[in-house]
This record gives sequence, C-alpha cells and structure tokens, in this order.
Amino acid sequence: MENIRGSVLMVVAMAAFAMEDMFVKSASTHLAVGVVLMLFGLGGMVVFGVLITARGQRLLHPALASKPLLIKLALEVVGRLGYTLGIALTPLSNASAILQATPLVVVAGAAVVFSERVGIRRWVAVGIGFIGVLIVLRPGLDGFVPAALWTVLGMLGFAGRDLATRACPPVLSNFQLSFYGFMMLIPTGVLILLIFGGVTTPDLFALRDVAGAVAFGSLAYWSLTKAMRMGEVSVITPFRYTRLIFALILGAVVFGERPDAAMIVGAALIVASGLYTLIEGRRSRARARVRA
Repeated sequence: MENIRGSVLMVVAMAAFAMEDMFVKSASTHLAVGVVLMLFGLGGMVVFGVLITARGQRLLHPALASKPLLIKLALEVVGRLGYTLGIALTPLSNASAILQATPLVVVAGAAVVFSERVGIRRWVAVGIGFIGVLIVLRPGLDGFVPAALWTVLGMLGFAGRDLATRACPPVLSNFQLSFYGFMMLIPTGVLILLIFGGVTTPDLFALRDVAGAVAFGSLAYWSLTKAMRMGEVSVITPFRYTRLIFALILGAVVFGERPDAAMIVGAALIVASGLYTLIEGRRSRARARVRA
C-alpha cells in the first residue's frame, strides 16, 4: 500500500509540475519572463515560509552558508533561468521532453563527482538518451529552434542541483530547501530582466497565471516530498516520467501544439533510457548485496 500511495502522489506531483509549467508559459505571454519568475518566487517563499514557521523550523538556517548548499542554489539559478526561458520560447511538450533527460545527466554526474559505479549497460542507456535529446533538438536541420538550447541549459542546471542536493547538510528539511529554491527565483528574474529587459506592469491575467503557478508548484513540491518518503524509491521514481504525458496533453489542449514524429521518437528514447537506467541500477545494487 505504501508503494501504491507513493506512486499516486508522484503522479499528482508530476501533474502539478506540468500545470505549473503551463501557468508560467501562459503568464510569460502577458508579462516579462523575469517579472514572472520574481512573482513566482515570492509566492513560493510565502507558502513554504508559512509551512516552515508552523513546524518551528528556522527560515534562515546557519547551514545556508555551507558550500554544498551555495553550489546547489547557484545551479538552481542556472536551471530556472534556462528552463523558464525554454518553456516561454519553445513548445511546452518539447521543453518537457528535454527535461526528462535530467536523471540521465545525474547518473553520469554521480559517476564523475561521487565516483559511483555505473556499468556499461547504463552508460549505453545514457548515450541513447542523449541521442534522443539530439533528435528533439534537431541541430543543423530545418526544425531546429535555437531557443531550445535554453532548455538544455536548464536541464543541466537542474541535474547539477540534484547532485549538489546529495551533499547538502542533512539538518535542512525539504521545506527549507524548497524555500531557498523559490528564493533564488528572485535573483534569477532580475538576471533575466538585465539581459532581456522588458519590465511591464502585471495585469489581472498575468497575476492569475502566477497565482496558479504558485498553487500548483507548492502542491507539486509537497506531493513529491511525501512520495519520496514512503514506499520503495525504485518503484516510485519511474512515475516521474508521467510529467511528459501531462505536458503533451496541456500543450495540445491549451497551446494547440502538435508534436511531430521526430519529437515523439526523441522523447520515447529519453524516457526508455531513463527507465532502463533505473531498472539496471536496482539490479546492480541487488547483485552487490548478494556478493556482499
């Protein structure tokens, strides 16, 4: 039952993340992307600030000055900067497909940074996943959209953030980490405004979309946290890929997107490679326990 509950919560989290992306993309049509991020960050800080205070935790913990957390927050800026521009400037379904390669980058990064053992099969799967990303991007072909490279930058930033999270002080709760993550959206928004300009006054439509992004973003973080604390991680984690399904549906219904064959094939390779790395990683750990 714990696995079932965790899996359902993971699907809820991925649906909420897809809704968050939809609202951010919609808000960016009414408002400068930098301002959208700043308002989104403020809203998330309020939500998680209340949750942290209610639990009797500290908003600004001394561990905030630790090197791993500072690296994580810097990579959060890179991830949010790239991915937000990606969903604002390219189809939501394409950006979501590229984002699914994040676990593959984490696997490769863990081998390099933490010297984790990654067998030849998982390395091959990672390589196939990256081929899927290239198929979605289509560099050098007529369908290539240069703005999609922002999504690649965001994906790399998020992968680095996930790696840095492993080294963060364990005294920090998930709510505190979420609060700091939303906090970093404000300087990210400022950076985007400095680069691209376009400061505008929010209208009711933009404020509605930002409020929707905050609500669904908060629900997503809460559901993800609960999901990862129950059941087996290897059972629950594969349901992360349902985010792409929700993004495809929302992209088609809300923004009239029609993914072509190349995008579908590339996304399928990315998801299949990610699922295989999870399954093979589980088998490798089981074999290691048997040998021990």
